[in-house]
Amino acid sequence: MGFSDVFKKSFLEGASASNLTTTSIVVTMLVTAILGAYIFVVYRMICKKVFYSKSFNISLVAIAMITAAIILAIQFSVVISLGMVGALSIVRFRTAIKDPMDLVFLFWSISIGIICGAGLIELGILVSVLLTLVIFVLDITPSLRSPMILVVNGQNEDIEDKLKLILNKYSKKYVIKSRNLTQSGMDMIVEIRMKDNGGELIKEVKTVEGVRSVSLVMHDGEAVS
Repeated sequence: MGFSDVFKKSFLEGASASNLTTTSIVVTMLVTAILGAYIFVVYRMICKKVFYSKSFNISLVAIAMITAAIILAIQFSVVISLGMVGALSIVRFRTAIKDPMDLVFLFWSISIGIICGAGLIELGILVSVLLTLVIFVLDITPSLRSPMILVVNGQNEDIEDKLKLILNKYSKKYVIKSRNLTQSGMDMIVEIRMKDNGGELIKEVKTVEGVRSVSLVMHDGEAVS
């Protein structure tokens, strides 16, 4: 037996040595499941989407447990860890994450699986509690009023000066985003920050001679400045 054979044998035997027991594995998986259920509850409470995805929420618990099981297996044997690296490298996730908060909870679930699988249960509990506090505190923090979009359709371009007077009266700030002049009339799109809900603005703009239609639209984003 040469030196390389001795080295390979000692390396593999040393890497396979583990103090994992059935009790520690069961405890790790149970704690991971409990923390995953905790993430499930927090996501349900914080989620504001109209179409709440229960299947995605359930997958958060499953991902945490699967990740913990992978970490436990990697600790048991270096051969298994190398095999998992090769197996997981061919996995491709095609589902698009549109909501940033979904991405936060997804990483939270994966992190809990890694932390608990590594045996750092106290760290997993601490991270979960602190992250929950941060999410809820920032969620209840009031945001600035979002800008609104005013769309005006008129018979001619003479309405612009009258429209500016009304905008100065009812808005804090406005920016004319576009003017579209055609033979049939003119369309204007204005980004406006309102002093109120905009009801009086629409009424007064509609009374302007030459205005055929007016719409005030609020986008579903949140202002940051």
